[in-house]
Amino acid sequence: MSKIYMDHSATTPVDPEVVRVMLGALTDSFGNPSSIHGYGNQARLAIEKARKQIALLIGASPDEIVFTSGGTESDNMAIIGAAHTYQSRGRHIITSKIEHHAVLDAFKHLERQGYETSYLPVNRSGQVDIETVAQAIRPDTILISIMHANNEIGTIEPIGEIGKLARSQGIVFHTDAVQTVGRIPVDVKALNADVLSLSGHKFYGPKGIGALYIRSGIKPAPLFYGGGQERTWRSGTENVPGIVGLGQAAEMALNNMSERSAHLQELAQALNNRILNEIPQAYLTGHPRNRLPGHTSFVFLGVEGAAMLVFLDSEGIAVSGGSACTSNSFDPSHVLTALGLTKDAAHSSLRVTFGKDNTYADIDRLMEVLPGIIERQRLLWNLM
Repeated sequence: MSKIYMDHSATTPVDPEVVRVMLGALTDSFGNPSSIHGYGNQARLAIEKARKQIALLIGASPDEIVFTSGGTESDNMAIIGAAHTYQSRGRHIITSKIEHHAVLDAFKHLERQGYETSYLPVNRSGQVDIETVAQAIRPDTILISIMHANNEIGTIEPIGEIGKLARSQGIVFHTDAVQTVGRIPVDVKALNADVLSLSGHKFYGPKGIGALYIRSGIKPAPLFYGGGQERTWRSGTENVPGIVGLGQAAEMALNNMSERSAHLQELAQALNNRILNEIPQAYLTGHPRNRLPGHTSFVFLGVEGAAMLVFLDSEGIAVSGGSACTSNSFDPSHVLTALGLTKDAAHSSLRVTFGKDNTYADIDRLMEVLPGIIERQRLLWNLM
């Protein structure tokens, strides 16, 4: 049985060209970047090349890029670090109810240290309203963190407007752009971002590597202390192969983004049309238009989402019920309940996220088996 992978919001396969440059870093640029001899200098040059590649992808300066272990560390460094640095100005912080747990749990951590959080609601499409943000701001607000696009429902947020508002009030603004960098155009200046998180494995780079954009003049406190690497922002010997792979993935994403995005949009629209026309009681979640390319998500009433995923996997089809980071939890998605869905509806979710190598034949195969799986589950549900 051939296998089909359609879970690219969870992770993407590492591109062969990325693997090639990483192997070179493992064998040729193996020196410690902090060493002053030739081997160390070669590794340092490889890191700085990757820093420039990332900066070019997001419209930043190379000296504003700090390498991390991934999106979670970047989020924590941005949120906790900024809160600690600017706590003398106040202890009120703002985020939304649909953030990734890397953000939400960082805010919970700060609450245990005496910070006060405002959790903003979203509309039925999953968007934060700019007026809601404005109303939440207080004189002691020091940080706002709103994700660029949601991983579960694909909705893109009005980050540029929120960032502009935060900048006008002298509030540090962070955006978790893990789902958008490398997939859609991201310009830190247009977004008015002070701090921005990204992760390599979301756009055909390796796992365990990410970066944090820190706008010049913003100074979040570091989470790690030691050798002072990354200009003291992130101590620890650098992951040279991962950094090199991230840089290569960034360069390829920048060069291929327009073509890839068009392909992904076409696939997602084709699947949306077929599901809505062929499966009753299927409802699209997230914004119908202002969403990530290649991202489609549905709830199917009267269906148990976890069972649906198991049956699809037995057919060789890999998709998701929502966030891969909480796939072992039996709680309904906090994102879907924030949209106003019932717990039963939230448990019936399906997320299909396409990648550059998916085809219309993959959609045909999915639609050969999905309607039958749903129909059988609904019949069983009615018998219970």
